[in-house]
Amino acid sequence: MNSLLFPKDLHQDALELLETLRSAKAIFAVTGAGISTPSGIPDFRGPQGILSSGSRSVFDKELFFRDPKPFYLFAKTFLPLILASRPNPAHRLLVELEEKERLIATATQNIDSLHQMAGSRALLPLHGSLESYSCTLCRRPFPLTEILPTVLEGLVPYCPCGGLIRPEAVLFGESVKSDILQKAKQVASQADLCLVMGSSLIVSPASTLPGLTLNAGGRMVIINRTPTPLDDYAVKRYSWDLAEFSEEVLCLVHQKRFLFF
Repeated sequence: MNSLLFPKDLHQDALELLETLRSAKAIFAVTGAGISTPSGIPDFRGPQGILSSGSRSVFDKELFFRDPKPFYLFAKTFLPLILASRPNPAHRLLVELEEKERLIATATQNIDSLHQMAGSRALLPLHGSLESYSCTLCRRPFPLTEILPTVLEGLVPYCPCGGLIRPEAVLFGESVKSDILQKAKQVASQADLCLVMGSSLIVSPASTLPGLTLNAGGRMVIINRTPTPLDDYAVKRYSWDLAEFSEEVLCLVHQKRFLFF
């Protein structure tokens, strides 16, 4: 078993990660559900995840268009959870790296918009967002705030034109938007370091992006609580809690700003 999966010393590991980040000129981040679980949002595939509770069907494209009510009944509980959550130090670390012009982009699998809330600008939301909606007939956009009262009443929202309102999130059975995916591939190929945070790296296309950095001669660092299929390809592998680990790294950045950046 890979000994890198076991935490050693938080401070020393944070120093080590910071030195790796400092030596990179173009960092590309890939984030998954694990970056948001410290903010109180359950992941999809963990032991206590959303899918483990039998909710996969509510995200299925065919089932949604056949009967959208189960999705919106699920959203009645899940959307307030998202709205009440706040970015944690892991989100803020990526913003800090972006502001210091070390991070060129973040590709995220998450649909909770915490990256946007934290201040990330170079963001590639591979799976869309639950903050935005649109009519399936006239394509009119709807912000979450406009449909939320209807959802909280346990009802399915419809457009004035009569069309069903759907989330601008990628449902099971749908493809990632091609422009976002192409941009993610381009950036991944340009980076000299891929920083994976909270992703199991088992869901395509996010799972394919670190390989593009590696194929271009770059390196990869993985921070995830559980093993991933790409662990053996990482120059560093950490299993710390992301919020705790990122908080330590941020403290070091602020204490030794000129030494590291």
